[in-house]
Amino acid sequence: MQIGVIGAGTCSHQTASLAYDVGKFIAKNRASLVCGGLGGVMEHASRGACDANGLTIGILPGFELNDANPYIKIKIPTGLSHARNILVVRSSMALIAVEGSYGTLSEIAIALKLGKPVIGLNTWNIGPEIIKAKTADDAVKKAIRMIQKGT
Repeated sequence: MQIGVIGAGTCSHQTASLAYDVGKFIAKNRASLVCGGLGGVMEHASRGACDANGLTIGILPGFELNDANPYIKIKIPTGLSHARNILVVRSSMALIAVEGSYGTLSEIAIALKLGKPVIGLNTWNIGPEIIKAKTADDAVKKAIRMIQKGT
């Protein structure tokens, strides 16, 4: 099971803590974490997953493996810049959006267009299709439930 975590490349301490917990709960539920592989939400979620002995996959925007944050175990350089957002979504069975800016919004839109479930933690409120969660644990449980339902 692969769960995508999307969010901004820089974030507050509060958001970092939330992202860390999302990553930790993904790993504790034996799912793999897919993200854009850089900093901010992606790095903190990856660190949480690694601390819980989980698998992290980074779909990188550039050509260099070294661009990945230190918690990415599988590094996939694409050279696609923001277009790599499509690959992050396609590689995920469900996505958890942790706050975020325009890049996150693009990933949310792609996921919804492709019929992938999106669970939101303090993120864009663009319609009822985004499943709201209050905590990291709640978000991961909802993502897993949606995957198991086949949605």
